Amino acid sequence: MQKIILFYKFVPVTDTETVMHWQRALSESLGLKGRIIISQHGINGTLGGEVRSLKDYIKAMNLHSTFKKIDYKWSDGGADDFPKLRVKVRPEIVTFGVPDEIEINETGVVGGGQHITPEQVHKLAQEHKDQLVFIDGRNAYEAAIGKFKNAVVPNTRTTKDFISELEKPEMQTLKDKPIVAYCTGGIRCEILTSLMKKRGFKDVYQIKGGIAKYGEKFGDDGLWEGKMYVFDKRMKVAFSDKSQELGDCIRCSAKTSDYVNCANDFCSKLILLCEICQQGTIACDASCEAKLQAAAA
Repeated sequence: MQKIILFYKFVPVTDTETVMHWQRALSESLGLKGRIIISQHGINGTLGGEVRSLKDYIKAMNLHSTFKKIDYKWSDGGADDFPKLRVKVRPEIVTFGVPDEIEINETGVVGGGQHITPEQVHKLAQEHKDQLVFIDGRNAYEAAIGKFKNAVVPNTRTTKDFISELEKPEMQTLKDKPIVAYCTGGIRCEILTSLMKKRGFKDVYQIKGGIAKYGEKFGDDGLWEGKMYVFDKRMKVAFSDKSQELGDCIRCSAKTSDYVNCANDFCSKLILLCEICQQGTIACDASCEAKLQAAAA
């Protein structure tokens, strides 16, 4: 039986190269595939493989003084959902482009938003009613197929775009409101809420475990709607058979959660296409379609 685990830990890492080589050797020895990023700020990973192998990986991590007691999130899938194993050292484990702004100590990110459980999210929503604001901490294309109801979705293509988005007038008007930031597993919100508080946002929360943990608890019977975008071959996860289709097919506007890549190799942009419209040439716009036709001529 195979599964996928998602995990991260913000903790100071002094010798990133040594950790990188250890992580690659450990994962390869267990037959795991996926992605692991190491930086001076900690570790971020998604791995797929046999359940026994994943448990052995977690056991090895818990024996390491730096990486013990990580909260692992289990998901359906396996090693075949990833093309290969990638282990990299980068300046940030989440690339906001401001590594020097991020302060990490042994307990995690310094100055981030208060962690709240999925149950506390509902309590907060009841207490603040129309005042509570949900802010999506992911890229806009992820939010196109699933989000919290009435959430603010910044216009972001990459995580770096959040820096300029936080300065926009419409975001500045939210500084005095209670805010719940959310993302897939929680990691991006660890940094985002810290950056928000440094920029004057006062009452900021983040969901412990992110959308993944919220979906495990409430499925589609709470404040979430649609599907959760994931960065592997699955591309989306539904929390129940009641999951809605929120995305719009770029060709016929039918509701869909199916992302495909533009067939133009020089573009490869993700586009939403319903099953019917996926037949034939798949291009994101007229320009790419013309290039594909010219190449085929």
